[in-house]
Amino acid sequence: MFADTFLMKSLKKITSSLKQQADTLAQRGFRQIFDRIDQLNIKKGVDKLGLEGFINQCAYLAAGTGALSGTGGIFTMALGIPVDVVNLITQQFRVTMAVNYAKRGTYRISFDEFIKIVAASLKVEASIALSKNVLEAVAEKLMLKLGARAAQRLVPVVGAVIGGTANYLFIKRMGESVKELHGKDEVIKL
Repeated sequence: MFADTFLMKSLKKITSSLKQQADTLAQRGFRQIFDRIDQLNIKKGVDKLGLEGFINQCAYLAAGTGALSGTGGIFTMALGIPVDVVNLITQQFRVTMAVNYAKRGTYRISFDEFIKIVAASLKVEASIALSKNVLEAVAEKLMLKLGARAAQRLVPVVGAVIGGTANYLFIKRMGESVKELHGKDEVIKL
């Protein structure tokens, strides 16, 4: 009985924390992550590894923090989830930029243009004008995807496998989603 109550309170706290992180991401986090990514290095990485090699590298980097955040169950998850979320979003952004470079031939992309592509790849309705609502929708969609897997990471060791695998597959799927977007005529005209 005590364990169930403790687990429910922990899950509620994690859910509340994820919602708060989504709000923070929508307000300033996406821009900060975007600004810290070296777009020229992404170009160099794609040129050296090829697009698929670069996507795999990003997926493995994401899997690493996913595994670490699930290694010790609830204790490492509480500390590891924020780091894992930032890394997962960073890797998703890097993959999006890499695909954009591979498909369009230019590695420079503005934040507004970039967020429209991310929103479309997450199947968020993006209007022509970038708005706070688009940023909030992207943040909420990402946090829901991440939060759904958070409870599975509560079991030590098993949580590491689940966290690493989930992150790896998420990045691989995002790469495919962005590639599909660039193959359609309805890609955001920039």
